[in-house]
Amino acid sequence: MGNARRKDTMTPSERLNAYGRGEAVDRLPCVPIVGNTAARVLGVKVSAFRGNGRLIAEAQLASYRRFGYDGIRIFTDLYQQAEAMGATVCYPDDETAYLKTPAISEVSQIDSLKPADPNLDGNLPHHLEAMKRVTEAVGEEVPVTGAITGPFTNASFLIGSERLVRMTIRDPEAVHRLCELSFQTALAYAEAILEVGCTPSLTDALSSCSVIGPKQFREFGYPYLRRLVDYVHSRGRPVTLHICGNTRLIWDLMADTGADCLSLDNDVDLSAAVGEIGHRTRIMGNIHPAETMLLGGPAQVRQATRECVAQAYQNPKGYVVASGCSLPTDTPFENIEAMLDAVREIGYPVNPETLPST
Repeated sequence: MGNARRKDTMTPSERLNAYGRGEAVDRLPCVPIVGNTAARVLGVKVSAFRGNGRLIAEAQLASYRRFGYDGIRIFTDLYQQAEAMGATVCYPDDETAYLKTPAISEVSQIDSLKPADPNLDGNLPHHLEAMKRVTEAVGEEVPVTGAITGPFTNASFLIGSERLVRMTIRDPEAVHRLCELSFQTALAYAEAILEVGCTPSLTDALSSCSVIGPKQFREFGYPYLRRLVDYVHSRGRPVTLHICGNTRLIWDLMADTGADCLSLDNDVDLSAAVGEIGHRTRIMGNIHPAETMLLGGPAQVRQATRECVAQAYQNPKGYVVASGCSLPTDTPFENIEAMLDAVREIGYPVNPETLPST
C-alpha cells in the first residue's frame, strides 16, 4: 500500500457506497481520469498497450496503487470499437492512438459494415482481458469501469466526422444506420464488459455542442445513449456519461438518458450544472486536464480543486472531484497527487469557509 493510500481511512468502494447513502465519509470521492498516464507509472511505452491486456491491467493497477483514487477506468483511446469494425488506427510509438482512415468513404458502403464481436475483433478482447484482470485484483475495493465510445462518436469514425456532421442535415437516414450499427457494437461490448465483472462507462465526445447542435444531439446521440444506459441498468449497474466540450445546452437531455453520473468537461460552469440538473444526477469534474493538470504546478492544481469543490460540493445528488476529461499522457505525478491531497485536506463534511468564494 503506497503513501497515498495510508492517508485515507476508507476504501474507494466503502467511501462511494457510504456517500451515496448520505453517511459519514472521510473525504469526497476523487477521480483524476487516468488513461495513458498509466504507461508512465509503469515505465512502458503507450504503444506497448496494443494487443496486451495484461500490460494495460498492470499499468492501471500500478497507477491506482500509487495514487489511491476512487475509480479505475480501462481506456487507451476512443477508436477501439471503430477499429474492430474496419477503421484504420495509427499507433504512434509513445503517444495516444489516432484515427488514420475511417472504415468507409461512401454512404453506399454502409451495407458492408457489421457490428463487431468484442470477444474476437480488433483490440477489444485485450481490453476485456485488462478489465477482467483489474476487476479480479481490486474490484472489491474500488469501482472498475470499461470505457465505451458512444454510438454517434463511433459512427463518425466509420465515415469521417466532417462527413457525418454534414450527413445529419443531408442524409439523416444514413446517419441512423451508422449509429445503429455502432449501437449494436456498443451493446455487445457492454454485455461482454459486464460478463467479466466490470461496469461500462460511456464517452460520446462528438456529441458535444462544440461539434453538433442540441437538435442534432436529440435525434442522433441521445436515443442510442438512452438505450445503452437502459441496458446497463437492466443488469443492475450504474452508468457514468461523459461528453466533451461545452454541453450546457444538452444537460437536460444528458440527464434524460438516465445516467447516474454526468462527467462534465472544463468548458462548463459546475455551479450552473448544480443549479440546472443537480437534483437529477451526480456530477463529476472538471479540473482542466491540459491547462492545469499537465501544464500547471501542484499549487495551481490545489487551487483549481478547491474552486471546483466550492462550486459543486452541495450538489443534491452528490459530487465527484475529477479532471474534466482524460489526463494527457505526460501529466506530472505530483499534480495527480496534489489533486488528491487537496481533497483530503478539504475533508468531509466540507467547511465552506475553507474554500474560495464562488
